Amino acid sequence: MKNSLQICVLGGSGFVGSRLVARLANAGHAIVVPTRIAARAAHLRLMPTVTTPIADIHDPATLNRLTSGCDVVVNLVGILNEKGRKGDGFHHAHAALAGKLVAALEGSTGIKLVQMSALKAGADGPSYYLKSKGEAERLIRKATGLRWTILRPSVIFGPGDSFVNRFAGLIALLPGVFPLAMPGARFAPVHVDDVVAALGRAVLDSATDGQVYELGGPETFTLGEIVRQIASTMSRRVLVIGLPQKLSRLQAAVMDFVPGKPFSTDNYRSLLVESVPAEDGFARLGIQPAAFTTLLPASLDRLRARTVLDEYRRDRREAAR
Repeated sequence: MKNSLQICVLGGSGFVGSRLVARLANAGHAIVVPTRIAARAAHLRLMPTVTTPIADIHDPATLNRLTSGCDVVVNLVGILNEKGRKGDGFHHAHAALAGKLVAALEGSTGIKLVQMSALKAGADGPSYYLKSKGEAERLIRKATGLRWTILRPSVIFGPGDSFVNRFAGLIALLPGVFPLAMPGARFAPVHVDDVVAALGRAVLDSATDGQVYELGGPETFTLGEIVRQIASTMSRRVLVIGLPQKLSRLQAAVMDFVPGKPFSTDNYRSLLVESVPAEDGFARLGIQPAAFTTLLPASLDRLRARTVLDEYRRDRREAAR
C-alpha cells in the first residue's frame, strides 16, 4: 500500500467524520471532504492535506469526479430522521447514495469503499432507517470487482454527540420528571474514538476487505439505565418514568410533528430491536473499546472537551517529538 493515500470522505464534516479526517490527515493522507455548505467544513480547512470542495454528492457526474483517482472512499452519510414519514428521505440518504457510489466505483482498479452502516440493518428491519441501511449494504456486497468493508456500530457517544447530549439537554429542561419511551431498549454504547480507530483500520488494512464488523462497547445497558446514568453524572435528581410500548408509540406519533423531531415513529420502530452486537468486531480488529461509564463524564463536559482541530494540533506536536 502507498505511504500516502488519496481518500474521499463523504459525511466527513460530521461528528464521526471530522475525527476520522483529522486522524487520516495526521497520518499524511490527502483527504477530500465534499460539502454542500462551506461553513460546515470550515473547521477542517486548516489541515494542510484536507480540501473541502462545494459539491452535491447525490449528482452522479459530481460523484464520479470526486472519486476519480481516489484509493479509498469512506461513506459516513446518514440521517436519523426524515422530513416525511414514508421512508423516502432514508432511501435517498442511504440506499440511493450507495447505489450511485457503486456505479461510480465499479470497475475502478484497486479502489476501496468503507461503508458506515448500523447494527441490525437489513431488509427485515422494523424501521425505514434500518431497512435503507440494509439495502445500502446489499448493493455494496453485490458490486462487481469492488473492494469493500462494512462497519455496523451500536449507538455512538462522545463530546458533541447527538445521543448522550440530547438526553442531557432534555434532562436540564425538564422539571424533575422524564417520561421515557422504550426504556427497555438495549444498547452497547461505543465511543467515537473507538469507531474512528476501526474506520482507520478498514481504510488502511487490506485484510478487512470483504468483511463486516459489528461494533459495540464492553458494557450493555437499557435506555432507562443510560438516561439515569446521564442524570446522575449531571448531578440532577430526575424521576425517569418508563412508558409502556403503546404510550411510547403514541409519544413518537406526536413527536413526528415537533420541529426537529427529537423522537419519531421511525426511531420508535428502530428501538424494537436491540442495538447489541452478535459478535465482537473490535476484537477482530485488535481494538479494545472504552467503557461507557468511564467516558460519560467527558462526553458531557462541553467546556473542557477538545475540538477536532485541537486534537489534530496536539497529535501533530506529539508526532514531531
